[in-house]
Amino acid sequence: MSQKPALSDYFQLHFIVVIWGFTAILGKLLEPLDSSAVVLFRTLLAVIGLGVVLAVRGLNLHVSPTDRWRLLATGGIIGLHWVLFFAAARLANVSVCLAGMATSSLWASLLEPLILRRRVQLIEVILGAVVMAGLYLIFQFEFDKVAGLIVAMLSAMLSSLFTIINSRFTQRYDALVISFYEMAGALVAAFALWLIVRNTDTMAVDRVIQYIPETPLQWLWLLVLSLVCTVYAYTVGVSLLRKFSPYMAVLTVNLEPVYGILLAVLIFGNSERMTAGFYLGTLVILAAVVAYPLWTNRPRKVKPQLPTPL
Repeated sequence: MSQKPALSDYFQLHFIVVIWGFTAILGKLLEPLDSSAVVLFRTLLAVIGLGVVLAVRGLNLHVSPTDRWRLLATGGIIGLHWVLFFAAARLANVSVCLAGMATSSLWASLLEPLILRRRVQLIEVILGAVVMAGLYLIFQFEFDKVAGLIVAMLSAMLSSLFTIINSRFTQRYDALVISFYEMAGALVAAFALWLIVRNTDTMAVDRVIQYIPETPLQWLWLLVLSLVCTVYAYTVGVSLLRKFSPYMAVLTVNLEPVYGILLAVLIFGNSERMTAGFYLGTLVILAAVVAYPLWTNRPRKVKPQLPTPL
């Protein structure tokens, strides 16, 4: 870290996490715009916004041809992740969606050893079992929202997958360059999904659904989602890593479901109020999420060594 963080930096870091927790709420506010359309226009505006940021900063977009295709493919995973994310919020509600997203650390503990070929850690297995216990509590008391929770968990799995993949790219390229190519890949994937859903949705006649924003308010929410929640939050998050350790940043981001659920209850009221079992299960999941970085970054005792005889 080149600078010591000031109090305002801590507030800014938490503000960024609040913004990320607000994305599921924006997905609900954009109804009846289809989830694929939300992601399509979000990524389109984000690519334009990131292009402007890159031009202002004068960053070179050059990457190797092989890595360019890999970055675009990773962006496709991001696009599918976002479509499932917004779909989960609509199948259930924002609170259930964010509870499912809190399982991303469980998915990471399963996928990282497979992709990066490292040994499975016992603490990850234990915390994975704790997460499953939290999910059981949610399933038991909110059985009518199982579909939304499953879709959110699949979205969390894809989120963990592209995060693990990105851990390799960040060693070679600037984070904003990576983000630009991945947003472009997400745009292509979102456009393909948008075409498929639009041409195969046989229920569209029976329900109100949109595939193109039709009101100024929808465009406003899309601009907020793209420019504030994607371009602004990402660029500021990267700049704050110059002042905060990665551990501190990750630990703070773990509060995203908490902030998101609180915002959802404040904005949507009774439709977001859940049973005590749901909040207990969510608390168990968040406890496991927070416990992992606390355990892995705990100070380790060094065994005293006898002086070497001369």
